[in-house]
Amino acid sequence: MSDFNSRIIEEFRENHGRVGGPFEGAPLLLLHSVGAKSGSPRISPVMYLAEGEKYYVFASKAGAPTNPAWYHNLVANPEATIEVGDDTIDVVAHEVTGSERDAVYGRQATLYPGFAEYETRTARTIPVVALVPKT
Repeated sequence: MSDFNSRIIEEFRENHGRVGGPFEGAPLLLLHSVGAKSGSPRISPVMYLAEGEKYYVFASKAGAPTNPAWYHNLVANPEATIEVGDDTIDVVAHEVTGSERDAVYGRQATLYPGFAEYETRTARTIPVVALVPKT
């Protein structure tokens, strides 16, 4: 894990889910996934959009030409855990596609215009993943 992510994770846990720096004021969760190739546990800080009981995450990678590793991990192993504030929640991930994807991504881009910019930086369609709490 990068030093950058390690510092964010530590700050997140010390401050009940709040962090400063580039994520200050943004909704952030810690995504616990299993490596698609390694099978090793991974933790990724990710911005999210909460709607109902779902947590939507966006595989933007700041507009890079490839998807982030956590996206590949969720495709290979959709059962995951998230930390939201002080809560730990077991979830199942599924990709949102078509008009539903476009609508959710549009809401995120309206709230956080950086997401609209990410779309202009890449030729790929940025995946949207719904994290749904296990029942």
